[in-house]
Order: sequence, then C-alpha cells, then structure tokens
Amino acid sequence: MKQLSGTDSLFVSMETTEIHSHIGGLVILDPSASPDFGFEKVRTTLAERLPQAGPEWVSNLQESPLGLSRPYLVPDPHFHVSRHLHRIAVPAPGGMRELAEVAGFLHSQKIDRRLPLWEMWYIEGLEGGRVALYLKTHHALMDGMKGADLSVHLCDMEPSPAPRPEAAPVPAEDGPGALEQAAEGIGNLIALPGRVASYGLQMARRGVRLVPFLFERGTDAAPGIVPRLSFNGDLGPRRSMSCTSLPLDDIKAIKNAVGVKLNDVALEISGSAMKKYARRNDEEISGSLAVTCPISTRAKDDTTSMNKIANMMVDCATDIDDPFERLQKIHDNTTQAKELVSRVRETPINSIGEVLPPSLVNVGFRALGSLADLAGTIPSNATVSNVPGPPVQLYIAGAKVEFTFPMSVLATTQGLNFTMVSFLDRFDVGITVDPEMIPDAWLMAECVEEAFTELRDAVLGQPAPIEVEKRPADTARPRRPVTPERSIAAA
Repeated sequence: MKQLSGTDSLFVSMETTEIHSHIGGLVILDPSASPDFGFEKVRTTLAERLPQAGPEWVSNLQESPLGLSRPYLVPDPHFHVSRHLHRIAVPAPGGMRELAEVAGFLHSQKIDRRLPLWEMWYIEGLEGGRVALYLKTHHALMDGMKGADLSVHLCDMEPSPAPRPEAAPVPAEDGPGALEQAAEGIGNLIALPGRVASYGLQMARRGVRLVPFLFERGTDAAPGIVPRLSFNGDLGPRRSMSCTSLPLDDIKAIKNAVGVKLNDVALEISGSAMKKYARRNDEEISGSLAVTCPISTRAKDDTTSMNKIANMMVDCATDIDDPFERLQKIHDNTTQAKELVSRVRETPINSIGEVLPPSLVNVGFRALGSLADLAGTIPSNATVSNVPGPPVQLYIAGAKVEFTFPMSVLATTQGLNFTMVSFLDRFDVGITVDPEMIPDAWLMAECVEEAFTELRDAVLGQPAPIEVEKRPADTARPRRPVTPERSIAAA
C-alpha cells in the first residue's frame, strides 16, 4: 500500500466529465511469423509480465471520503488480467482510418476506478492479418518516460524468448480504515490554512528569485499573448485520433544540419502544422502560436512509478515564414524556456496536490476554462510531447511491433495534443483531438506531413527520388512519410 504523491494525486483530482487523465498507446503488430499468436497468448503474456512492472498495476485506487486526503494504491486481492484485457474488431476494410476511429472511441471512455487503473484492447480485423493493441493507463500510474520503460517488461527483443522468472506475488494488504481516513481528512482541513500560507510564501520566494533572470532576458524567456484558434475552447468528453510516421533519419539530419535538438524539430513541425491547419480553415492568426511541452525531471536511474515531469511554455515562432530561421528561433526559445524552468525549480515548492485536498483541486480544474475566458488569454495552443523510444525491433507475444502511435491527455482550453515516439527508423506521431473542435483529425495529420516536407526541403534540399526494389516486409522501406490514405500493410 502506498499513498499517491501530490503530483500523482493531481491526475486523479483533475478529472471531470470533459477532462480525462489517461494516456494511451496504439501498437500495430504483424503476427505472420508467429503461428501461435492470438488473444490467449497475449493474455498469458500480460498475466506473466505485468506484475514484474510494479505493484501499481495490480493495485486498486482507494479514495478518501469527501476527497479530503490523497488516495492510496492498495493491492487488489481479486486481481485477474481478464478483467482488463478486452477484445474488439474494426469494421471492413480494416485500414488505418477504421482503426483510428475505434481507438478514438476507446480513448473517450474513462478508466473504471473500481479496478487497477489500466486496460488493454485486443483489436482484430485489420488488413493483412495484423492485430493492434490499445493500452490505456491512468496518468497517476506513470509519466511518459516510465511508460517507455513499461515496454521493457511487456516486449521482447526476439519472437521466441526464454521464459522469464516469475515476479514475487504482491503481498495482501488492507488500505486505511474509515476512522483512519476520517482522521487524516480532518487533519488536512485543520492544516489547510497553514499549508496555503506556506505555499504563498514559497511562490513569493520563487518570484523574487526570478526577477533578475526575467529582467535580464526580458520577454524572450516565455511566450507573449497567445492567439486563440478554433481548437482552443471548452473541451467535450469525446476524443478522436490520427497518426503519421516520419523518417527518423531525416529528422536527425535536420537536427544536425541546424545544430538544434530533436525536440526543437518536433516543435517546429507541430507549430507549422497548426498554422497550416488554421489557414486551411481561413483563421486569422495575430501573433505567434505557442505550445506546452512536458519535460522529464526523472533521474536516469529513477525507476519509480511516480510522475516526474514539469511543463515549459515554448513560442513556436510561427510569425517567421522561413522554416530554417523558424527552427533556429525555436531552438533559442526552448533553450531559454528550459533555463527558466531550471531557475524556477531551484526554489523548492510543494505540489499543489500536497497543499489542497483533492476535492478542492477538482473544483479548481473545473473553473480553469471559465478563468481563461475571463482573462481573455490562454497559456498555449496545444501540448507537444516527445518521448524517446527503443531503437531496436520489439516483439509482443511473438508478434513483431510495426508501429507505436501514442495518444494522450487534452488540457483545459486545448483540443489538440501531439505526442511523438522515435522507434527504429521512424518518428511515429500520434495526434489526439476533441472532434467537436477538430472534426477531421486526418487533416491535421496531413498538415504535419506538409510541415515536415517543407522543413526538410528548406534545410536539406529536395531529395532525389528513391528507387526501392520490392523487398520482404521485414526489410527497410523508403524514407517517406506514411500518409493516412496508405494502408496499414503498406505503412
């Protein structure tokens, strides 16, 4: 049994009808070389491997009465993987669009809090005999970097690996009783005024220490007034997704040619795609677009399940027309944004999840959209995450992993999220949207591809056509984006 940290508790407290706190991953598998692959083998693999990933995967969330104290994770004595693994099929012809429609529907549903906070869907009916797995996990259990580490437990580097040692059983343990929870909640209420006062002093101390830095850097350290676009407004409960896959070699070549970070390239492509989408919808843009960029604060040897993230706001320099100059400016902006985050974190401060009880945090999140309307501004237009993935071929239950398309959280006033994962020779891009704000998520995917092509041509020059002989499905493919119209098999 463990109590959630203040940050982890935030992801539980922030949930409303419209705001979801789960992240997802859509993995496309080719089982053609694994004759015994199937639903039962995936279920057996999950049952064997998931307990090795940590006790949180087999523990229930126990919330306090009236939400006066942070929740606990308590081992589930009745845990069984069959309660989390489900089976579904896509409609014909089983292409990428049909798969994305199913994944968007599944991502729209909240996780059942009566069970350990994750679920997986085995999706069949894809063209070419392929199968997809959609894994949905509550953000309270892990951040993006910890999610990448989960692949170590669920995936293999060969189709027929040696058996792994069994994980030690999670000892049965009872959560806090009603009297204990009531006492903790009353204690939190009594301590609340002092915690709020202490938090205010910590914030003031941070502000004072940041003044010299902000005075030196001026307004370059953070975005200015961010223009609203059609996907900046009140969120609804539904989610849709689209995806594309860009050649990682070209992404790295752009990075090296300009002398920037891979994340800078991801931000340039995302910002440019948003601008292209807005222009296709005849939207006027007054100023430069900006994004929220989560960054990991996790140490290299930190394998704990707690979230270790911070957010930085980055100006995407979309008021600069030349892609080469825009990428250079984004690099300058991210460098200063990272320094700002570093300066901010030099002054310790409690998580707001440790200061306020969950019930008050929930009220605050419900009011954020209204506060943004009253203020007349928004912090950023979208969220962009870039998570490094494995550079080697992976297998799940003997089936080869072909693509990994992430899905993520939509923040208040943001109906758009770009999450990228580098995998093998590709840069897989998952796009999560509110379909009421972005009715055609594939249009945004097309804008991502156009933005990448424009940047590649500006930095590297127009590449010569690539002549590729017909090769087996497991060999290298031409370096070009995967367009939504292409089939899963051709991707």
